[in-house]
Amino acid sequence: MPAFRADRWAARKAAGQAALAVAEWDCPLLDEHDFLKAVHGLVDAAVAAGGKRVSVHLADQDAKVLVMVLNHLADGLDDAGPVPGEVAVLRTVEACGCRTDHDGHAWWTLLRDGAGNSPP
Repeated sequence: MPAFRADRWAARKAAGQAALAVAEWDCPLLDEHDFLKAVHGLVDAAVAAGGKRVSVHLADQDAKVLVMVLNHLADGLDDAGPVPGEVAVLRTVEACGCRTDHDGHAWWTLLRDGAGNSPP
């Protein structure tokens, strides 16, 4: 995924592009509402934490989709802050978290398919 300028439109742009990317994958049971809300919430958190750009990274495996958002803020690395509450409580969120390192802040969430199924 490309990087986005960290502004008030970043979440909308990122969610749209992320949805197009995931639509090409074989994730028919992914809850689109939860996915879009997760991308929106994580990008908003990254923008609020500072920096000039944010990037969204996606991965899928075993009927799960990982969304990671980085704000690439290397100066003055304060704590990334918590994952937004509206993301953590989504029905299909299996896990979520955040970290801070030399690349900046990262917020992530792992979403399972909307039916709650995961292969053994």
